[in-house]
Parts: sequence; structure tokens; C-alpha cells
Amino acid sequence: MNAKAENKDSRLDILKWSAAAILVAVAVVGNQYFSAEPLLYRVLGIVVLAVAASFVALQTAKGGAFFALAKEARTEIRKVVWPTRQETTQTTLIVVAVVLVMALLLWGLDSLLGWLVSLIVG
Repeated sequence: MNAKAENKDSRLDILKWSAAAILVAVAVVGNQYFSAEPLLYRVLGIVVLAVAASFVALQTAKGGAFFALAKEARTEIRKVVWPTRQETTQTTLIVVAVVLVMALLLWGLDSLLGWLVSLIVG
């Protein structure tokens, strides 16, 4: 009995994914077909069709699992301890300083090797 229910859900999921793909295809083809129309109208049409395709895709089993994953990820992001503004500024300045020092070292090494090669080659 459970296999029949899964098979029926699987068929419905295939239909839902097909409908979502068709909506995306309509958005792409419609954007090209209506290329003479103002950009705002085309963007609004694409957004509406993308929202509709997303809604249809979220109704599937994999879409529901993706939505649950996104909710859990958002919960985890809230638990992260973000650096303060001062810590971010200090870290950025350290990175910039290291990049500048490495650039000077590589420039010096390149100049030295170029000078040596010019001496050898003549």
C-alpha cells in the first residue's frame, strides 16, 4: 500500500517539475519574443513566472526538503557570532598590509631575476 502512495506522489512530482520547467521555458522564450517591449515589463514577467515556478517546485518532495534546509540554514546563520566593526577593520588592514609586502617582495625578486637574465643573455 505504501509503494502505491509513493508511486503516485512520484508521478505527481514529475508533473510538478515538468510544470516548473515549462514556466521557466515560457519566461525565457517570452523574454526573447517580447524583446521590443520595455525592459521593465519583461523583467516583471520573468519575476512573476519565476515565483510561480518556484511555488510549483516547492510543492514537490525535494522542494519541501530544500525549503526545510533553507529554514535550518537561516537558523544556523543566526547562531553565528559575527565580528565587530573594529575586528573587521583590523583584519582588513592586516590583509592589505600583507598583500602590499608580498607585492613588493615579488616585484623585487622579479627585478633581480630580470637583471640577472639580462646579464647572462647580454
